[in-house]
Amino acid sequence: MRPYLPLNALRAFESSARHLSFTRAALELNVTQAAVSQQVRMLEERLGATLFKRLPRGLAITDEGLALRPVLSDAFDRIEAVLRQFEGGHFHEVLTVGAVGTFAVGWLMPRLKSFHDAHPFVELRMMTNNNLVDLAAEGLDFAIRFGDGTWPGSRGLKLFDAPLSVLCAPEIAQRLRAPADLAGEKLLRSYRADDWSSWFAAAGLAPRPVRGPVFDSSRLMVEAAMQGAGVALAPASMFERDLSMGRLVRPFDIDVHAGSYWLTWQKGKPATPAMRAFNQWIVQAAGESSRPPEDGFVQMAAALDAVEQQPGSSGAS
Repeated sequence: MRPYLPLNALRAFESSARHLSFTRAALELNVTQAAVSQQVRMLEERLGATLFKRLPRGLAITDEGLALRPVLSDAFDRIEAVLRQFEGGHFHEVLTVGAVGTFAVGWLMPRLKSFHDAHPFVELRMMTNNNLVDLAAEGLDFAIRFGDGTWPGSRGLKLFDAPLSVLCAPEIAQRLRAPADLAGEKLLRSYRADDWSSWFAAAGLAPRPVRGPVFDSSRLMVEAAMQGAGVALAPASMFERDLSMGRLVRPFDIDVHAGSYWLTWQKGKPATPAMRAFNQWIVQAAGESSRPPEDGFVQMAAALDAVEQQPGSSGAS
C-alpha cells in the first residue's frame, strides 16, 4: 500500500515552484495565497527540508526544491494528459503513425474515415517522412515505409507490393508509341539510382544515362510529371485517382519491383489497444485476410520476442 501522499501540498509546491510566487500559484489553484503558503510550509515540515527561500519579492527555490520539482511536474503532466483523453465517458487513446508521403496521400488518406468509424476512440496523429525515420526519437507507434522490410531497430509487416510504372502527362503519352521513345524525353528520378535501369531491362532495352531531376518523394516526382516536366517511374497504385481522372497516363504495361510498403514498429515496444486496432484494420484494408505468426506482431504483443530482422537498405517512395 502506498503511504499517504499530501497531494494538495504537492500541488501547491509545484505551482509555486513554476511561478516562484505564492500569489500566482494561488490564482492558478483558485485558493488564497495564505492557503498555498500554509500547504508549502506543511510539506517542508513533513520532509524536514526548506523548499523555498522567502524573499521580499517572490521566492527562490532551494536545492531540495529543485530536486523535487521535476518529479512532480512530470507526474502532474502525465496525469493531466491521461485525464484529457477521457471524453464523453470514453477513454481516447492516442496513436501516432508516420508514413512516407506518397502512401499517406495516395492510399491512407482516402481510407482513414473507415478506421475512425470502426475505432472512434483512437485519436490518430499522422506524420509524414521520407523513409528516414527514428521511431523512438519521433515518438511514433508505427511508421509505414517503402523498401525491403529491413530497417535497423524495427520489425515490420508487409502490406503489399508496389511495382513501379512509367507515368506521365497525357500530352507526353501521345508521343510514346514504344518504350524506345523514352530516349527523347526527360526522365524524372528518385534517389534510388537503379530504378530506370531496372525498367529498361524489363522493357528489353539497353541501359541509358538518366540525368533528369531527382526527387525524394514519388508524390513530388509524379506531380512534376503531371505538370509536363518529364516522365516519372513510380508506384501506379498510389495514383489511381489521377489516372482515373486522366491527369496521368500509364503508357506501357511494364512494371518493375523496387520494394513494398511495410508497417513497421520499434523492437521491444509493447502493443497498445490502439496499435492492435490499427494493425488489424490496415492489414484488412490492404487486402490480407490472415497473417502467419512469423510476421511478428502477435509475438510483439504477447511476448516481445518476434523474429528479429537484420539491418539492410531501404528507399522512400
